[in-house]
Amino acid sequence: MPPLADRHGRRFPYLRLSITPACNFRCRYCLPHGYHAEAGVAGPLTLDEIARLLRGFAELGMQKLRITGGEPGVRRDLVEVLRTAAAAPGLKKLAMTTNGTLLSRRLHAWMDAGLNAINVSVDSLDRAAFARITGHDRLDDILHGVDMALDAELPAVKLNAVLLRGVNDNELPRWLDYLRDHAVGLRFIELMQTGDNLAFFRDHHVRAEALAGELRERGWQALPRALDDGPAREYAHPDYAGRIGIIAPYAKDFCAGCNRLRVTATGDLRLCLFGEFGIPLRKYLARDDQLPDLVRAIGGQIGRKEQGHFLHQGRTGITPHLASTGG
Repeated sequence: MPPLADRHGRRFPYLRLSITPACNFRCRYCLPHGYHAEAGVAGPLTLDEIARLLRGFAELGMQKLRITGGEPGVRRDLVEVLRTAAAAPGLKKLAMTTNGTLLSRRLHAWMDAGLNAINVSVDSLDRAAFARITGHDRLDDILHGVDMALDAELPAVKLNAVLLRGVNDNELPRWLDYLRDHAVGLRFIELMQTGDNLAFFRDHHVRAEALAGELRERGWQALPRALDDGPAREYAHPDYAGRIGIIAPYAKDFCAGCNRLRVTATGDLRLCLFGEFGIPLRKYLARDDQLPDLVRAIGGQIGRKEQGHFLHQGRTGITPHLASTGG
């Protein structure tokens, strides 16, 4: 069936599913003090619950699934999760966002399980800056994993870099050197305010739109968006093997192209990354015969999706940090 549509005419073929809120990095913009489990909070969805959830979204036209965290690699059954996800009816693209710490060791197992697209967080190509941002000196190993993914001809390899004023916002020349012969899609992501990073946001927020202007001045051309593309506006240049995407959530009409829904690690449907409520779906995931109830629950909520987020008003919803929802 065609993908879900909301009252604003947007369609949603793309689901982002967090499989754990835990992360082994301490990124300054997300979990600067590391991950700490909250007492009394239910554990992540089980493999059986994930399978039932994805059957429900498949009934509603899901074509692309992105596995997120936290860091998905901290789940010991990640390969089984990927294999289960790849079996979802009608799924065309199975992607995952990771910090890349296990990439060089687990890439081929992930690909064998059905993974065909990956985003790796690489906030700087400077080793010292990378360590300051993430709390880990792992840049060389992560880039080696990226090279492995390219050599293995994984269909889509992308890198994510959160723009931070005074930290990594002067690295475009270094990235251009990298992209000249690396056929990756680089995503520059504008820093977003969350519930617990206000001071950091005020110190380091830089508008991504300025970078788009610089790319156009250097001869980069904007590309059209596909139905299941993420939020990046992508640019290409004939002299470079790689492409550059810009995710600018504070730009005008950013939400007009929204095509994705989110489910948290504990099974709450989030209509927006910065929404002010979650819809519990876990109660519909205990048994196979609950599939019709699950489909009705998801379809019945899509009309509550707002036309846009409220970040410009400083309203960050119920997202304390990006790892809590899946970024």
